[in-house]
Amino acid sequence: MDYSKETLAKLVRKLCDLPSETEWVEFKHNAARPEDIGEYISALSNGAALNNQPHGYLVRGVEDCTHEILGTDFDPGKAKTKKQPLQHWLLSMLKPEVPFRFLTVNIDEKKVVILEIGRATSHPVSFKNVEYVRIDKVTRQLTSSPERARRLWRIFNERPFEKLSAMEQVDDETVLQMLD
Repeated sequence: MDYSKETLAKLVRKLCDLPSETEWVEFKHNAARPEDIGEYISALSNGAALNNQPHGYLVRGVEDCTHEILGTDFDPGKAKTKKQPLQHWLLSMLKPEVPFRFLTVNIDEKKVVILEIGRATSHPVSFKNVEYVRIDKVTRQLTSSPERARRLWRIFNERPFEKLSAMEQVDDETVLQMLD
């Protein structure tokens, strides 16, 4: 689903209104190492499942303590790792494959890049064969929290993939077109 610029701006403001970062939302001011982004994808996807959220979000251009919109110079379309486009490299390092996409919006003339990550649905998402999760505001290996790992597996067993939402915020006409 494509978001309008207004919808993206509302999403950023809604996330910024959270009292603090969560297991499924992380704020960063500027670009990070590709490995960090991969770890965040794993952690935020697993965190979204743990918190019954359809997506996790890594928002670049927002200060993580105050949630002030500062803007970023991060350009995911130009980012490369090991001579590969960043997105392609990340996909090759994630298991199972999890949907994610970079979305860019200008808010008050400041560029914000949102990494929207689908929730884990049947297995914990791993990056480079390591599963991650957020504990408070920190990204950790899932093995460091056996209770969270048990909760995550319980969620997968209780809510099969077929019962998850395929899309959100879709009007009736779009649903009918997609069924065709």
